[in-house]
Amino acid sequence: MPGLLPYLTSARKLFVMRNPQHWMIVGGLLLIGAPVTHAATTDSGQFSLSAGADYSSGKYGTDTTTDIWSVPVTAAYQGDRWTFKLTVPYINISGAGNVIPGVGRVNNGNPIGRGLGHIIGGNGGSTTATSSGSASGLGDITASAGYQLFASADRSAGLDLTGKVKFGTADENKGLGTGKNDYGLSLDTYKVSGDWTAFGGVGWMKYGSSQYIKLKNGFNANIGADYKLGPSDNIGAYYYYRERIADTGAAQSEIAGYWNHKFNQSLRVQAYALAGFADGSPDYGVGASLKYSF
Repeated sequence: MPGLLPYLTSARKLFVMRNPQHWMIVGGLLLIGAPVTHAATTDSGQFSLSAGADYSSGKYGTDTTTDIWSVPVTAAYQGDRWTFKLTVPYINISGAGNVIPGVGRVNNGNPIGRGLGHIIGGNGGSTTATSSGSASGLGDITASAGYQLFASADRSAGLDLTGKVKFGTADENKGLGTGKNDYGLSLDTYKVSGDWTAFGGVGWMKYGSSQYIKLKNGFNANIGADYKLGPSDNIGAYYYYRERIADTGAAQSEIAGYWNHKFNQSLRVQAYALAGFADGSPDYGVGASLKYSF
């Protein structure tokens, strides 16, 4: 969601249709990993605040299971054509020292990174590098701006362009991030037919490399469907893919299912679960978020 998913994830972003009868998820959870997901609103001219909790677990191609918790808080503004978001996450990670939230397995050369550089034996003692460790703290703050390029007269189809910046605010010495900024663009589309909504998108990210962690730029894509159960509920599922961005890493490949419930015009809740099918993704993840619109 791709929630914990990549920065989010990637993955995991929550995108809402401008058709007042439909709202849905688009993109990966990212477990922050990536996938977590964040709610947006179908109502124009509104501010919203959301908070959530995301959990993911996986080995990411290592011999050690890495568990990641993320608690993201998101502020958003939805205009007629523009959407602005700012997300501030708190992260706790326990596991392999070469697994970075939102990135996956890397060749981490940081001599004081998570699980590395512990001193044994006191004065004159030797130094040993452990393969795992735990850390927590502020994650990478993300900001995005989306613009509606096209919408049909009946709002049953649309196309949106979104720009995103991930600021390297997470502590690279704790292994909570790379310490560098990332920049991305994505193009998302949807088509409504009755109670069904089909959606998909493609994106590209320019990943920042640090002195110790080298990353490649990469493409990502998603495709899914949403079904409206009634006036207050909808469910859906989507598939997310991101190509490999680290030499020692792997591609992300995961599927997620979600449920959204609207208590009233102001308060909404979302829950999701995901499963990974590649070493770049967690084995599984779950999460939930609550959003209030003003």
